[in-house]
Amino acid sequence: MTKKPGTLYIVATPIGNLEDITLRALRILRQVDLIAAEDTRHTRKLLSAHDIHRPLISYHEHNVRTRGPHLIRELMTGKSVALVTDAGTPGISDPGIDLVRLAVSQDIQVSPIPGPSAVTTALTVAGLPMQPFLFLGYPPNRPAARRTFFTNYAHAEETLIFFESPRRLGGCLKDMRKILGNRRVAVTRELTKIHEEVFRGTLEEAMERWPGEARGEVTLLVAGVEKDKSHLDDSLIEQLRASLTSGDRPLKEIVAEVAQERGISKRLVYQEALKLKRELSEG
Repeated sequence: MTKKPGTLYIVATPIGNLEDITLRALRILRQVDLIAAEDTRHTRKLLSAHDIHRPLISYHEHNVRTRGPHLIRELMTGKSVALVTDAGTPGISDPGIDLVRLAVSQDIQVSPIPGPSAVTTALTVAGLPMQPFLFLGYPPNRPAARRTFFTNYAHAEETLIFFESPRRLGGCLKDMRKILGNRRVAVTRELTKIHEEVFRGTLEEAMERWPGEARGEVTLLVAGVEKDKSHLDDSLIEQLRASLTSGDRPLKEIVAEVAQERGISKRLVYQEALKLKRELSEG
């Protein structure tokens, strides 16, 4: 008789404060045969704090191709496995989803053990619209790719949520300001930890606060484009027309001025300015 596969538990763990873990999560971690952790050293501290002593095995982006199949084999023998990440809910900006897909493909039961998430935790204190929102993970590292990335979401009306490395925060804010305009922003840092900080203001104010690097884990939230600004209204078009017909100012300068004043992406203003310029030259 074929042995019934074990269960893969997706266990949310604290994003900072070790007390932020559910009773059910602690029970599951005590009961499973094996705990798969993004960083075993980090997870061992959590387990030790709660007097949990279960076998640990690493599962992260650098060994996902070999360790994933290994964990599936363990599950197929009837063992239960808990998947944890360094902080928060597995599968969000980590390779947890790959293991879930493997388990599903083998008809292995996958059970969620809900708890902390940096995304929703930051959203609750940001002071920005909570729904709808878009979580977009980490922006690209390189500035050019990052600006293209932000351009793709310049017209989104949803609150945009990102993770960002503290050493890249200054550059990220600068590119956001350039592409998205001077929108409202919340920079949350070290949430639930001793040096917890929630900065609320505009992108320009955030740039002044962090011209370079920051310290600690960062979740960044940016207001979506306002509904009445997802397209160019008549008054803005007239402003552009007047600027284009008065003097010899460079198009780039006009676009930058209007975009900053109206809080609209430069790309959107530039497209309309080119259209108006063609109309004026033809007329």
